[in-house]
Parts: sequence; structure tokens; C-alpha cells
Amino acid sequence: MDLHRHSLAGTLRGLAHIVDSVAFSPDGRTVAAASRGGVVLLWDAHTHRQLTLPLEAHAGSVYSVAFSPNGRTLAAASADGTVQLWDVNSHSLLGELNNHAGAIASLAFSPDGRSLATGDIGGTVVL
Repeated sequence: MDLHRHSLAGTLRGLAHIVDSVAFSPDGRTVAAASRGGVVLLWDAHTHRQLTLPLEAHAGSVYSVAFSPNGRTLAAASADGTVQLWDVNSHSLLGELNNHAGAIASLAFSPDGRSLATGDIGGTVVL
């Protein structure tokens, strides 16, 4: 890909802190961003309009976000050692996972969406 031939499509604004992770939904319609301010924002990828108020349930910085393969769930991994699962359509918190003693830096859904892998700063991966 020749990056010099492509132009900037737009800028998504709304976060006041460092952005550590961004993810597209599987259908490409939504963009999520994780912030060190402890929030996640969602935007419409085509209009660049923010879709909701910040998702703010984490006590620490949010380091990683990932959409489930069906695009209905967003996982957000945090410095507080938790992963929160959000309903993408209603923007409501579905639940929280506490499987790490330290900050979670990375996460990914399995292709079938039935498993979630998380990796922390201590070198542990949990399924």
C-alpha cells in the first residue's frame, strides 16, 4: 500500500488523554478508542459522530479494546486488572471479569466469539 496516495478521512475527537488502543467493529461502522483517562468512546466510522457519552466504569486507564466477532459486545481492558464487557447497541455494562492481579494490556476474542484472551503486564495470558 502506498500511503502517500491516500488522504486523511477525518479526525475523531472527544478524548482528553492518551489513546492506547483503537478498534473497528467487524462491520466497519463503529470505531472504539481506549483512553488513559479511564474511558472508552465510540464513533460512527462514516460520519465521525460520537455515538455515546464516554463509557466510564473503569477505575484506571483503559489499555485495550476489542469487538466480539458479531460486533455486539465490546471488551475493554484496564490498568485496574479488570475487563469490562459492554453492549455496543445500548452502551450498557454487561459484566466485568477479574482474572488478573495487574494491569491488562491486551485482549482479543476468538474467531467464534466464545472465548476472550487477555494479557497482563506481568506476562500472564488468561483465557
